[in-house]
Amino acid sequence: MSFLTVKTVVILLGFSALNWILEILKWQNLVSYFKTITFYEAAQQSLGSLTASIFTPNRIGEYGAKMLYFPKQNAKIIVLLNFISNTTQLIVTSLFGIIGLLNITTVFHSEIYLSLFIAFAIIMLLISLKNIELFGFSIQRLLLKIKQIPQTILKKNGIYSVVRYLVFSHQFYFLLFIFDCNLEYSTALFYIFSMYLLASIIPTIHFMDVAIKGSVALFLFSKLGIENWKIVTITSVMWLFNLVIPVSIGSYFVLRFKPVKA
Repeated sequence: MSFLTVKTVVILLGFSALNWILEILKWQNLVSYFKTITFYEAAQQSLGSLTASIFTPNRIGEYGAKMLYFPKQNAKIIVLLNFISNTTQLIVTSLFGIIGLLNITTVFHSEIYLSLFIAFAIIMLLISLKNIELFGFSIQRLLLKIKQIPQTILKKNGIYSVVRYLVFSHQFYFLLFIFDCNLEYSTALFYIFSMYLLASIIPTIHFMDVAIKGSVALFLFSKLGIENWKIVTITSVMWLFNLVIPVSIGSYFVLRFKPVKA
């Protein structure tokens, strides 16, 4: 099988490396709001916090893990910056996902509209909970604080988020191509965009994200006649390259971690 070639593995590693380089650059850029850190320090914090949060719902543990790398007086700003990072990526996922969903409504009808309704309901719920506090911040206060961040930092964060999304989306497309799924480029991307949006609105423990994405992918791509074993294999490979390998690297940083003195 062509998938097993060294060239294919190298390309997959290249996609994953670029994916996480962009995530690290996002964090380095955001932290520059109050402190200059090196790329290596940003990598330690990004991958270490990923490892520490894999068994928490929707990576909520990442907030607490990143705070440990900074003095206590910086705790609230770290929560704010991590919120911006994650929320921007979610917004990008939602925008591309809506584009995808709107382009596959000829195949899915009630399911698509139900998914859009659920996404809308979640947004309304968040708005209604704007005064609920998280690590000393309410959503309303977080939004007010975001306005204080320089626009250059926020724009770079948005660009990194978009490029990162396109990287792992095309990594999935590359795997569809490798497994001879015979899909048109635009069709494949619309389904990939839809998959990531639908998977993102389902709460899950991050380490088990493969089960959610795998189930959603099976639901969507089965309509295109793609064999189930191919989709399961592709989502498993994505999980291996984009989570298991980074977590393994992050484990090294976690073992060497020394708490910052206040």
